[in-house]
Amino acid sequence: MNITLSLDDKLVKEIRKVAVERDTTLTGLVRDYLEQLAAESAVSGRRRREREALKRSFNQFQFQVGKRNWKREDLHARS
Repeated sequence: MNITLSLDDKLVKEIRKVAVERDTTLTGLVRDYLEQLAAESAVSGRRRREREALKRSFNQFQFQVGKRNWKREDLHARS
C-alpha cells in the first residue's frame, strides 16, 4: 500500500542522510519504525489482557479469613 506523507524538506534531507548511514532508504526507515511500533503495540496489548485476566482471577478467589486479633509483635515474639 502506498501512503503519501507531508514532511518538511529539511527533515527529509536529514533523514535521508541517516538512511544512507544505515544502508537503507527513507521508506525503509519508516517501514521499520512502523513495524516496530506495531510489534510493541501487540506485546503491550497482550500484557494488558494478561494483567486484566490476573486481576479477574484475584477478584474471583478472594476470601475473608476472619477478624485479625493478633499483632505483628505476637508473631515475632523474641525470647
